[in-house]
Amino acid sequence: MSSLSLRDSSTMLRRNLLHARRYPSLTLNLLLTPIMLLLLFVYIFGDTMSSGISGGPDRSAYIAYVVPGLLLMTIGSTVVGTAVSVSNDMTEGIIARFRTMAIHRPSVLVGHVVGSVLQSITSVVLVGAVAVAIGFRSTDATALEWLAAFGLLVLFAMALTWIAVGMGLISPNAEAASNNAMPLILLPLLSSAFTPVDSMPGWFQPIAEYQPFTPAIETLRGLLLGSEIGHHGWLAVAWCLGLAVLGYFWSTSKFNRDPKQPR
Repeated sequence: MSSLSLRDSSTMLRRNLLHARRYPSLTLNLLLTPIMLLLLFVYIFGDTMSSGISGGPDRSAYIAYVVPGLLLMTIGSTVVGTAVSVSNDMTEGIIARFRTMAIHRPSVLVGHVVGSVLQSITSVVLVGAVAVAIGFRSTDATALEWLAAFGLLVLFAMALTWIAVGMGLISPNAEAASNNAMPLILLPLLSSAFTPVDSMPGWFQPIAEYQPFTPAIETLRGLLLGSEIGHHGWLAVAWCLGLAVLGYFWSTSKFNRDPKQPR
């Protein structure tokens, strides 16, 4: 990356972080969803759900089970705000102004992506802090497994962010962008985040199994709890790389050939 593109990308990153700081309500609303689900499932359903997983009412066991899925759900919730932000930029005329300026054009999208990844990881840390406060512990994970877990979270955030950017680019307004990105919140509910896949109805198991969240959740769960990962590790990485590449080419091609006019 040249010094010009690096400078412009840094400028766009600062711009997006300033927007997030000045208008925190969207980020906070999306962040509250996984926190409320964490408290709901642990304190309301925890004893009942843990009976099906560990064979007895053990809330601490269910906390350990549910937290990895909610951390990844936090990323899905956070990047919805990215789709809304990109759609706002495209429909309010600022992109048209950027196109007339001598700036590195991809830096606009790079600023959104890097800013969203930083916000996602910050949100994950906050949800993780709540999880630790209510009893989550990761005593069996090694330092290498912690590092791998962090790398997976960053890779997953980057992949979903590029998809969210594409969703924002095809949306005519912020409301449509929010609706288009809603599957990023709903898919974790259809995964192994809250209950094992083999406990689901037979016809539903393929839906839960063959989607990006389940292998990522199982991999993160294995890393944080020091348990076996099996084939989920390479599946999670493959999903992340595939979605990142798909989202990148989709977003850049849409950004370059279909500029929206200000309303």
